[in-house]
Amino acid sequence: MKIGISLFFTDYSIDVAIFAKEVERLGFDSLWVPEHPIMPVDATLPSSMPDGKIPKVYADMVDPFVTLGRASAVTTTLKLGTGICLVPERNPLLLAKEIATLDMYTKGRFIFGIGAGGIKEETEIMGGDFNRRWDQTREAIFAMKELWNTVESEFHGEFYDFPAVYSFPRPTQRPHPPIYLGSLAKRVFERIVEYGDGWIPTRVRPDTIKNGRNTLDKMCESAGRDPTSVGITAFGVGIGDDIDLDYLKQLKLSGADRVVIRVPSVEEKAALGYLDRIASKVL
Repeated sequence: MKIGISLFFTDYSIDVAIFAKEVERLGFDSLWVPEHPIMPVDATLPSSMPDGKIPKVYADMVDPFVTLGRASAVTTTLKLGTGICLVPERNPLLLAKEIATLDMYTKGRFIFGIGAGGIKEETEIMGGDFNRRWDQTREAIFAMKELWNTVESEFHGEFYDFPAVYSFPRPTQRPHPPIYLGSLAKRVFERIVEYGDGWIPTRVRPDTIKNGRNTLDKMCESAGRDPTSVGITAFGVGIGDDIDLDYLKQLKLSGADRVVIRVPSVEEKAALGYLDRIASKVL
């Protein structure tokens, strides 16, 4: 099972260029960064917040694509992923170019982890339709696939509509970088089979992974799709060096092919210390 690392980079945390280089040197599989472009002062608390409040770091985090671009310049093999990108809060024409450019410069190392957002005010300020955010996400993905794979690309949908355009570069990974859906919604497996390549559940039990793997396998077979083409990356399996190795083993046995451990948003010496201790436990 592959082991990835995530960190909510801020202006007070370690520099991603230093961190990513060490993540790769130690032998981790991947580095993941999240996204919240803004955080409304008066935000409705989403049900996914386990401690009853929105963490301050959600308002502090930096842009994921600039961050991964910086990481790409100092690494050669490390996978670089968004965990997750809030698709309804971005224009797919610009997002398609950012992703293709990053995939080109990383020589095909980008993983597109996506979500639809859970904070209503944030989604709406950024131009998304909160009540239909997964419909909007679906349409954006199909629009971007058109931009990545057609020379004269056009798309005519409910949320996005554009005439024939040129959009280059093309992603290095063909037909596009892998798309992983970060969601526990009822229709997540249906969405993955239709337009995704993997699932990113967070803070889940091994039996949830097992049930999800079985459901995905059956739905892929019914759709004429190879079940092995859909991966499972489990987020929220530990913070810092507080890691339950038995839990990780159970996730692997249940069907996860990657887990991602989060390092706190701390300064350089502390962050590298966490990384060394995590490596000594799990690698």
